Amino acid sequence: MWLNTHSLISCCFAILFCMEELVASQNVFRLKDYSASGDYSRKGKVKRALHRRSYCGLRGCCPGRDDGCTVPYFARNATCYCDSFCSSDPVGSIDCCPDFWTVCHQQSPQPPTPENIRTPPSLQVGCFTDEQHHGEGAIFKDNCNSCKCVNSHWKCSSEICLVRPSLIKQINDGNYGWKAHNYSQFWGMNLKEGYNSRLGTFPPPAALLDMKPVTENIIAEDDFPEFFVAWHEWPGWIHDPLDQRNCAASWAFSTASVAADRIAIHSKGRFTDNLSPQHLISCDTRNQYGCKGGSITGAWSYLKKYGLVSHACYPLFWNNLHQTSCEMSSVFDAEGKRQAIQPCPNRWEPSNHIYQCGLPYRISSQDADIMKEIKENGPVQAVMQVYDDFFLYKSGIYKHIWSLEGKTQNRHQKKPHSIKIVGWGTLRDAEGQRQKFWIAANSWGNSWGENGYFRILRGQNECDIEKTVIASKCYL
Repeated sequence: MWLNTHSLISCCFAILFCMEELVASQNVFRLKDYSASGDYSRKGKVKRALHRRSYCGLRGCCPGRDDGCTVPYFARNATCYCDSFCSSDPVGSIDCCPDFWTVCHQQSPQPPTPENIRTPPSLQVGCFTDEQHHGEGAIFKDNCNSCKCVNSHWKCSSEICLVRPSLIKQINDGNYGWKAHNYSQFWGMNLKEGYNSRLGTFPPPAALLDMKPVTENIIAEDDFPEFFVAWHEWPGWIHDPLDQRNCAASWAFSTASVAADRIAIHSKGRFTDNLSPQHLISCDTRNQYGCKGGSITGAWSYLKKYGLVSHACYPLFWNNLHQTSCEMSSVFDAEGKRQAIQPCPNRWEPSNHIYQCGLPYRISSQDADIMKEIKENGPVQAVMQVYDDFFLYKSGIYKHIWSLEGKTQNRHQKKPHSIKIVGWGTLRDAEGQRQKFWIAANSWGNSWGENGYFRILRGQNECDIEKTVIASKCYL
C-alpha cells in the first residue's frame, strides 16, 4: 500500500513539472506578442516564468562568439548570452545565462566574480581613413578637396582639381601626340584657382580684333624652312621663360618677353636685357589689375609711353607676391625719351635704363604671315584659350583632347592666356602623318613643359593660337 502511494505521488510531481515547462515555453512566444501589441498586462508573470525556468534551454546554444545569441534576463534587468564564447570565461561568468553551463556544457555553475564579466565593445566616435582613426571635427585635405569628420561621417567638398591622376593616366595611355605630368606646383589647386591665378590675360578688346592685320602673301608656306626657332637664329638674344607663379599676369610676362627679344634683335645685340614684368604689374595700373589680370593692349601702350627697366633692375616680387606700389618713375629728356629718376628697386643693380617700343600691330592668321614676321623681326605675342588639360602638358605636340571619358561640366571650360611664339617645326607622327606645330614660350617656369616651352598644333587655329597674334617695332 505504501509503495503504491509513493508511486502515485511521484507521477503527480512529474506531471506538474511537465506542465510548468510547457507554460514557460509558451510564454516566450507570448512575450513577443505582447511587446508587438503593446499589451503589458501580463508581462510581469511572463518575466517571472522566464526567471524561474530555462534560458539557453529555450534559446539554444550558439557556436563561437555571437553577440546576438541572447535571452532577456529579467531578474537582473539585463541580457544574458548562450554563445560558446562564454566557455572562454570561468564557469559562472555573470554575462552568461544561468543555465548556460548545465545546458550547453553539462557543468555546474559557480558564483560569478568581477573579473569574469565580459565588457561590451565600446562604440568609437570619429572617422577612419586607411584604418587610421580621426576624432570628431578632424579635417584633412585630399588634393584640392577637404573633408571634415561630422557625426562619425566624412563631409567632403567636391571641387574639380587642377591635377587629376585619372586624367593624366588617360592622356598618357592614349595616342594623342603629347604626354601629361603631375606638377607639384599645381597639386592642391582646383580648376577655378588654376584659371584665376595662372593665366590673367583679358580677352582681346574689340579695337584689337577690328585692327586690320598685316598680310603679306608674297612667300608661300612651302618656301620657309621646315624647322625654325628664334634662339638658333639669334643665339643669346632670346630670353627664356620666367615663372609668374600664382600671379595672374601673363599679360605682363608675355609682353615684356616679346619686347626684350625684339630690342635685342633690332639693336643687333647691343641691348640684351630681359625686361621687367614686375614693372608692368606694379606701375601699369590704368584699367589693369596686376596679379588679378590685365590687357595686352594696355601693356603695349604703357611700354610705348613710359617704357620698362630691366628685369635685373626691377626683379619679380622683390617685395611680396602681390606688391602693387610702383617703385619706378621717369621723365622725358630733351630728345623725347624716357629717363628714370629713381634708382632700381634692386639696389645692387646700377643701371635703370628705360626701354620703349611702339604700339602693337596685328599679324594675319595665315601661317606664312606669322612665320615671315617671326623670321624677319623676332618672336610674336599670341592670345590662346587654355583648357584644363593644358596645365598638365609635359611634352609632344599639344592639342586639346575632346574625347576623354569621365567628362564633367567644366571639362571644356576655357580662359584666355598670352604667350610668346618663337618658331615652328614639322614632324611625322606614329602613323607617318605630317604634323605641323608652333614652338612657344609659357610663363610657368622651366620645370613646366619642355623646359618652359611647349609645342602646339599649327595651321588649324588650335585653341585660337592663330586668331590674335601681335608684334611691335621696338626702338632704342
